[in-house]
Amino acid sequence: MTDRLEAGASAPDFTLVDQDGSPVSLHDYRGQKVILYFYPEALTEGCQKQACDFRDNLNSLKAAGYTVLGVSRDDPAKLTKAVETDHLNFTLLSDPDRTVHEAYGTWGEKSMYGKTVVGVLRSTFVIDEQGVIQQALYNVKATGHVAMLRKKLGLAA
Repeated sequence: MTDRLEAGASAPDFTLVDQDGSPVSLHDYRGQKVILYFYPEALTEGCQKQACDFRDNLNSLKAAGYTVLGVSRDDPAKLTKAVETDHLNFTLLSDPDRTVHEAYGTWGEKSMYGKTVVGVLRSTFVIDEQGVIQQALYNVKATGHVAMLRKKLGLAA
């Protein structure tokens, strides 16, 4: 189990490769607001619903000044397939060794189908222009998450 982050903490910096194999660093987004979300596995039902929900709400999130970045342990080839399959319009990042997952406290015990397992805790972080976490949301639901997030951010439905 890794420690969870809280609002007010500095967002741990990282550099990961995106779906195209290009490096992406969190510090490159200083001066912008970022929604960083962690999900278990691309191209699975729940993760596709969540990704498509972000896709469908991206214009209004961008209009409010947010950039969306998704993080999973999937390799870039699988992320490319997810972007193409679901027509995603935001960046997906590959963290195969879980370094960033662990830095954000998104790897640990969870309950799946009544059993305790170790894996990715579906989580979202809202990071401000200075790199400070404004919201740290752990164990979120795939469905309805973006609507809940929009409400927390004070964005119209």
